[in-house]
Amino acid sequence: MEKRNMMYIAISIICVIAIILGVYYQIFSKKVINENQLNTITNTIEEEVTADDPKDLLLEFNKLFTNNFDAQGYETDTITKIAGLEEKDVIYTIYDIKEEKSEQYQVDIKLPVFNISSDVATEFNNTTQTIFADKASNVLSGTNQYTIYNVEYTAYLNENILSLVIKSTLKEGNSAQRIIVQTYNYDIETGKRVTLNDILEINDIKENDVNKKIEKQVKEANKQAETISGAIGQTVYKRDLNNAMYLAENVSNFFVGKNGQIYIIYAYGNNNATSEIDIIKVAR
Repeated sequence: MEKRNMMYIAISIICVIAIILGVYYQIFSKKVINENQLNTITNTIEEEVTADDPKDLLLEFNKLFTNNFDAQGYETDTITKIAGLEEKDVIYTIYDIKEEKSEQYQVDIKLPVFNISSDVATEFNNTTQTIFADKASNVLSGTNQYTIYNVEYTAYLNENILSLVIKSTLKEGNSAQRIIVQTYNYDIETGKRVTLNDILEINDIKENDVNKKIEKQVKEANKQAETISGAIGQTVYKRDLNNAMYLAENVSNFFVGKNGQIYIIYAYGNNNATSEIDIIKVAR
């Protein structure tokens, strides 16, 4: 009899434990499911890439051109300047020309140079000479068609990264207006060019995330261009969305602006007679 009672007690205890475990499992499993669902939702939100309004980005971009160099409080005293130009800033305006000649031209040119004694800085200045200064000289020498030519720039220093961007707007006679944008990115500590990959690594940004942003932004810009084309009945610049230039690894036209903000620039006028520009603002 005593053994039977002990057996009943043991069975009862086992049943109670089983019930407790069952309740615990249900509560815990629901919690795990809920947490997994939350993680899935969170990851989906993090991976979702949205496009900024191309018109707003272009407006923001155009407002950056103040024709000044902003060191943002970072030290420039250690930079070796060009001999005889020690009193000038590391980026300064070498040509400041605003002039109009009846039936020939109207120009507003603020052309900058690197005041840094290094081979890379010299190469940058030579590029500026070829793309912008030579054109300015040709216009001022007189042309057979009325020409409007403007050049402006902005430059920033973010720790050791010095970025300069120059933009020119050219309208010759009845030809389409053309906008050219050239960027230069320089490491003041190493004296080397800075690539977009360097900037992404510094900011711990994944290249794949940038590719998604570029794709989304360019598609939105192309969509708006097609809408405008349909509304006005005129051909607008059409982006080739399969072009390899839209991969981050192939980006060369970019700069680091105020407070380290990263901008990728697709200035189609660099190679075509158009003023179309796509700006991609990379989240940091």
